[in-house]
Amino acid sequence: MATPHNNAKKGDIAKIVIMPGDPLRAKYIAENFLDNVKMFTDVRNVYGYTGTYNGKEVSVMAHGMGMPSMGIYSYELFNFYDVDTIIRVGSAGGIKDDVNLKDIILAQGCSTDSNFADQYELPGTLAPLADFGLLHKVYNKAEELGFKLKVGNVLTSDHFYNEYTNANEKWKKMGVLAVEMESAALYYNAANAGKRALTILTVSDHLFRDEAMDAKEREQGFTDMITLALESALVI
Repeated sequence: MATPHNNAKKGDIAKIVIMPGDPLRAKYIAENFLDNVKMFTDVRNVYGYTGTYNGKEVSVMAHGMGMPSMGIYSYELFNFYDVDTIIRVGSAGGIKDDVNLKDIILAQGCSTDSNFADQYELPGTLAPLADFGLLHKVYNKAEELGFKLKVGNVLTSDHFYNEYTNANEKWKKMGVLAVEMESAALYYNAANAGKRALTILTVSDHLFRDEAMDAKEREQGFTDMITLALESALVI
């Protein structure tokens, strides 16, 4: 039952999928964290793998950049491949003053400047939220592992290069922790399908300070985030 974007067959994909944006990061996770790995898709070089982590079947698949890309891949996983849970693992730019490089953020909710939700023809605005049970389990696992977290609202933006005047200052005033580009689409698709989703982010740079993680810091910081996602998968 391949789709135009995924050549997996029914049963090739686990109930839990870890989703980084970068296909090469999906490959890295599969090769360095999973056992008994099998690639299930390479359409458009968006790699997907299924393996085991400490004996539990887990899949990892890239979602690309932006809400349209995440919208396609997560929709198909939830609705065509019977996936129950998606955990996005990605990077974010810090916005709030008390957000620092290498901080791990659980995206409790997603503000967004996107019109993605127009398709649902709702008589208002739906707030895209993480599944609380999933968030709670990941938070508890982070405490157990000794990882410090921030939990709150992030911005999912359609704009990497932004011409709006003072947009980031306005989001900062509203208490938004950080900005990224995919999670609202994931949360909308999960809500529409009755499934579970959560985004875990590592702060790789800050929008209001001249700070950015170097390559080594990114590797270590992202390793902590990936470990948290996979360890959490064991108790989901």
